[in-house]
Amino acid sequence: MIPRVYIDTSVIGGCFDDEFANWSKLLFGEFRSGIKIAVVSDITRLELEGAPLEVKKILSTLPNTSIENVFLTEEAINLAHNYIGKAISPKHIADAQHIAIASVERVDILVSWNFQQIVNIEHIHAFNSVNLKLGYPILEIRSPKEVIYAERI
Repeated sequence: MIPRVYIDTSVIGGCFDDEFANWSKLLFGEFRSGIKIAVVSDITRLELEGAPLEVKKILSTLPNTSIENVFLTEEAINLAHNYIGKAISPKHIADAQHIAIASVERVDILVSWNFQQIVNIEHIHAFNSVNLKLGYPILEIRSPKEVIYAERI
């Protein structure tokens, strides 16, 4: 089974950030090779509208077989609202929506370079507490660096 990996905007922009470029590019290489599927939401695409052209073009380098489009549904909106005040503040509703979409879509993992609001152990525990209480599975949340397949010795 090919892992479905939800990517937020930071992972795409990370391809052009000195600190994160190596890992973001390796992850996109795995998407291109077909060993992982990039799960991209309409929220991510909306956030990309204000990005530089080179960032916007990254998703177009993926073959159609390596990308899955998902959407902010009513179910995801409701779940995101359940995170507010328990896992994240109202001013970070877009981050809550990313988590909610990934949870509703039951992706294998969500990756992000957002260490303040998303890839943060306290927030991860809080998101998953809400998920479990409402009948959703635990969501794995990691940085791209943590999900790259390394050659085995």
